[in-house]
Amino acid sequence: MNLGLAIIFRLLVLLSIALLVVGLVKPRWVWPWKNKEPDRPAIMMVAALLFMGAFTGLGETAQDAVGDDLEHQLGAQILSKAEYRIGPDTRRCAAGARPGQAGATDDEETPDGIRYNVRTPVNYDATVAHPLLMVYAPHGKNRNRNEQFTYLTRDATAAGFIIAYVDHRRMAPEALIELAGIPRHIQEKWCVDENRILLTGHSDGGTISMGIAFVNGTRDIPAAIVSSAVGIRADDLADRSCPKPLSVLVMHSSKDTVFPGYGKGTVEWWAKCNECDGRAVEALPNGCVAYSGCANGVKTWYCENSNPHSVWPSLNRTVIGFLSTAVRSQE
Repeated sequence: MNLGLAIIFRLLVLLSIALLVVGLVKPRWVWPWKNKEPDRPAIMMVAALLFMGAFTGLGETAQDAVGDDLEHQLGAQILSKAEYRIGPDTRRCAAGARPGQAGATDDEETPDGIRYNVRTPVNYDATVAHPLLMVYAPHGKNRNRNEQFTYLTRDATAAGFIIAYVDHRRMAPEALIELAGIPRHIQEKWCVDENRILLTGHSDGGTISMGIAFVNGTRDIPAAIVSSAVGIRADDLADRSCPKPLSVLVMHSSKDTVFPGYGKGTVEWWAKCNECDGRAVEALPNGCVAYSGCANGVKTWYCENSNPHSVWPSLNRTVIGFLSTAVRSQE
């Protein structure tokens, strides 16, 4: 919705009402510079036309806003049909070996008490190993609100992913270990390709997804990460040893006042770890930039936006496209 237009249309509605009232009570105030008193019916007609035009415009902008919200809700809630391409290299699970159901499964819980929801394609094949996308929540959001916030379900399941939304946990080293263990629990019930575990999240969730990728003991879990509005600075990573080359997409806002400037320094650390060609970057059609020549064919991207810190970037297709080709390095 265009906020500027909405404000203008609201002002015009108020102006039309004021014109009608003044025209009925004190018509001379409408054209005070004229000696002759304006005609009341003419004033009423002008006020009515102004009101109808402004009200129609306000309705159009409100409809646009509803359409945007509906698109997000559909992306959050609708499961898609995946197109399976099964070949000789496709990883499989034995028939009946994984009891997880197709579709939406809510309120799964780990032994540590962390709850999460699981979504699969509507035509989920329990004998085919799927990429698993973990979505870690920002502060203040549970698994349900996390799904509505990122609205990744539709695009992820269309790409053949199993996707899981996790409750927020207070930031602590033990919480990171517990959150990193959820893919293992999901693998016990659904057919997951262990070499294609993918992590994403926003703010605290972005910090968790990135932390799992470089902390000893968990760094071998993900095949790729997408971290948004991450609360990790380049200085925080300076003394960290590099994990194996890993596909990394960092999304950050130039107007983020909570973690200002964190994204650029963080992605440079990853580019170094991924042995990319220095600072050389390639502009992408989606407005992101990519480091070239990274080891083992991994991708290192940086996508900058101008959203407030609390807004998930509107780059879901970019996110899913980035993750779709990621496989954990075996070197």
